[in-house]
Amino acid sequence: MEPWTGGTHVGRYVLVAPVGAGGMGEVWRASDPRVDRVVAIKRLNARHSARFEQEARVIASLNHPHICQLYDVGADYLVLELLDGAPVVGPMPPAEAVALGIQIAGALEEAHRKGIIHRDLKPANIFRTRSGAKVLDFGLAKVASAGDPDVTRTSEGTVVGTAAYMSPEQAEGKPLDTRSDIFSFGVVLYEMISGRRAFDGDSAAQAIAAVLRDEAAPLDVAPALARIVTRCLRKSPAERFQTVTEVREALERVSTKKEELSPSIAVLPFADMSAGRDHEWFSDGLAEEIINLLAHIPGLKVIARTSAFAFKGQQQDVRRIAETLGVAHVLEGSVRKAGSRVRVTAQLIAAADGRQLWSDRYDREMEDVFAVQDEIAAAIAAVLQVKLSAESSAPRRYTPDLPAYEAVLKARHLMSTMTRDQLAKARELYEESITLDSGYALPHSELGWYYFNLASFGMRPAREAQPLARKKAERALEIDPTLAEAHALLGLVASIYDYDWREAERRFRLARMREPVPSLVSAWYGQYLAYVGRLHEGVAELERAVAQDPLNLYFRLFLERILALAGREADAASECRRLLEIDPKSYLATFHLALLEFVGGRDQEARALTEATCALVPLNPVARGALAGLLKRSGDEPRAAAEIAQLGDGSAYHTSLGFFMFHLMCAEWERAADWAAKAIEQREPTTLFFLKHPMSRDLRASARWPELARMMNLRDSSG
Repeated sequence: MEPWTGGTHVGRYVLVAPVGAGGMGEVWRASDPRVDRVVAIKRLNARHSARFEQEARVIASLNHPHICQLYDVGADYLVLELLDGAPVVGPMPPAEAVALGIQIAGALEEAHRKGIIHRDLKPANIFRTRSGAKVLDFGLAKVASAGDPDVTRTSEGTVVGTAAYMSPEQAEGKPLDTRSDIFSFGVVLYEMISGRRAFDGDSAAQAIAAVLRDEAAPLDVAPALARIVTRCLRKSPAERFQTVTEVREALERVSTKKEELSPSIAVLPFADMSAGRDHEWFSDGLAEEIINLLAHIPGLKVIARTSAFAFKGQQQDVRRIAETLGVAHVLEGSVRKAGSRVRVTAQLIAAADGRQLWSDRYDREMEDVFAVQDEIAAAIAAVLQVKLSAESSAPRRYTPDLPAYEAVLKARHLMSTMTRDQLAKARELYEESITLDSGYALPHSELGWYYFNLASFGMRPAREAQPLARKKAERALEIDPTLAEAHALLGLVASIYDYDWREAERRFRLARMREPVPSLVSAWYGQYLAYVGRLHEGVAELERAVAQDPLNLYFRLFLERILALAGREADAASECRRLLEIDPKSYLATFHLALLEFVGGRDQEARALTEATCALVPLNPVARGALAGLLKRSGDEPRAAAEIAQLGDGSAYHTSLGFFMFHLMCAEWERAADWAAKAIEQREPTTLFFLKHPMSRDLRASARWPELARMMNLRDSSG
């Protein structure tokens, strides 16, 4: 290779001065006279030419404000953005480290979204510029593929990366995934905060030994930030954050200081210690009631039931649970029910060190169970030094008869299974509760949600189920006009059944009048906002619901839906993948990801995901119609015909959307519109979502859209 000197022309660029050099090549400052721009030119040594080509391909595929921009590619050089800063150096104030960390995590998100692992994340490869962090040097990056044994190795077979910043699996030469970058990110963030390396040694071998063996010394920072760094640095990939998006979101929560200003708690399901272990419904119900009481304490962040109960039956350290849920305290307990007596034990634990802050035992008659719940809530408020609101410290609005209350608890327990037999038993229990106590509003409201779910999951036609849902919600409000969930249910029925958007807005306003707003209300209100075109507000509302209930799969699915409707397909796809990390069998996440792949023009990927959806739910007509459409697009007419034939003539409930999906994917807009009109007439609950989805852009641009919009009373007929 000819040596470079100042003034030499390289292509259309003029070299000015060297910037730096390393084992893989050299970097020069250069000018581009054609556009009067100063650039950086990176030239690799001949023996690294293959890696040069790889880096060019990798950087060219990335477009993010916090990734060094690629301008041009020459025979043996890259033309890059010339950065006006220097590598990040610690120590720095925690707030600055968090702000830069959010930007770095965003850059990694973009790479991981493209399937790219950086593999050499370190301070030297992260510049701090006037416009923020810039991640560079993707020379060791590699597109990850399942089962690739060489993802950690060079062509010569040596482990790649920089010793002190490698993940344990990278240091051992094992296959990597994106969680390896999360470990390296944690090492960088640790150094930015502390000014010292998390793992060090006098040689590369000693540094690798420290990575594999040692735990980093504790950071003297706020507990919430320390937990994030510690979790990134877990030796086992399964114990780290599972996506860099989760890391970014955790840092964003710290940056707003919400976790530092407000105490936080998760109430785990109480253990059933009854003799026959047959009162799980009661122990779960007791924990849920305590959650509801604590949620009324101003300034106390309380994790919702779905997420807190996600750890049920798992023998996990409460500190790890708290770390996952982002809380500082955990309440756990047990219940022993025998005849008319109940014994409740409870203990409050500090997540930072596992200390027991408070514990007590209550031996009472069953009739006193409501008083026990209040006493536990008051005790926790005292320990955490937060004040009970007037509402939470006042007597309950209504104390139901004990048998009616127990019937509701049993029904809720059965509702969590979502099987037809269990749902039917739940309905009977709600009806029993109503018979036992006519002044009890909750069983009416929850029975209304039961009917709504039957329509949502295609178990009963909407024209049969939704009027029943409305009737039950209205009856609940006759008894208790303040019941938020009942107002929200009427808002849902008004929107996706009546297409009465003004009434829906009124109902959701009533549902949100009193604090705290239940996360369920926020989730459904966010979807309403998206349907009426207030997409930014809808995303914010769903993010609020997810923050309250981070492991609620349906809330995350709603967030993915709204991101898709907002045209943020990449973010929506990322949310789908995160859902599948939590629950690999989520057929809705799998199917929604298939739709996004279809929107992106990746038919083969869309078809594979739709096949997987049909394997999970063979009788789902919407997925079946989509599969038939994708098969027809690929030229497999016989199998497409066989798949669509399974939907019959389209008269059965829920099949109209299957035919809509088939014709939409075949770009048969007229026929797709015909089936959409039928779905609207049948009041299929998800019709509007599919019509507003990016996959329906061409249909919304067709002459048929104004007619469909009018059928749904949409003011914006442009789609």
